[in-house]
Amino acid sequence: MQLHTTTWGTGDRVALLIHGIMSDHRTWRRVGPALAERGYRVIAVDLRGHGASGRADRYRPSDYADDVVETLPKGAELAVGHSLGGLTLAGAVARLAPRRAVFVDPAWHLATAEEGFGPELFAGFKSATAEQIRAMNPRWEEADVAVELATLALWDTETAYALPEFAGTDLLPAKAEVPSLVTLADPSFLVTPERAALLRERGFEVRTVAGAGHTIHRDDFDGFMTALDGWI
Repeated sequence: MQLHTTTWGTGDRVALLIHGIMSDHRTWRRVGPALAERGYRVIAVDLRGHGASGRADRYRPSDYADDVVETLPKGAELAVGHSLGGLTLAGAVARLAPRRAVFVDPAWHLATAEEGFGPELFAGFKSATAEQIRAMNPRWEEADVAVELATLALWDTETAYALPEFAGTDLLPAKAEVPSLVTLADPSFLVTPERAALLRERGFEVRTVAGAGHTIHRDDFDGFMTALDGWI
């Protein structure tokens, strides 16, 4: 599937941004321009079932990965994926072949029902109010609350109902296909300290953004950009 894309900047270097579940390219409203200021042409996608991209009959990790490979240019200087976007990037990185990859609190472990995961929990966010979003994300700017409401309105909840098929599966990459950084929330509920240690053994650099929640780039934008030192 060809995905909707948004671009910031006209630089010679290309950066790719892939958002997480329930979101779209607007989650990068500060990151995109910041990278553009550093000389990148930044391309952000809306994954299938999100934003202005099409809806689909299937929402498997391989489908998301195939879509970004079909849509985005190969050989970019940088590729960044958050949460589901990190899982997507891991499935596409060998084919996209960016020079560097950054995985932001990636969804490499999807909790089972026994661990408290249920698609209904995710789907319930579809009707979240501004007050609920603020309560769950007290460090967000008001602009991010507005973006969240707008993206939820366009989000296909079937993407959540597809996740249990992969819950409990080991989705950690076997190796870093390209030089790769993993930035983690504090604490990360997706990448435990044990999994972080395993990632280091597999060739990933791992950094934690102290005190940041899962959507690190909206919780602590300055901390997120600092965590990218040496990678952008």
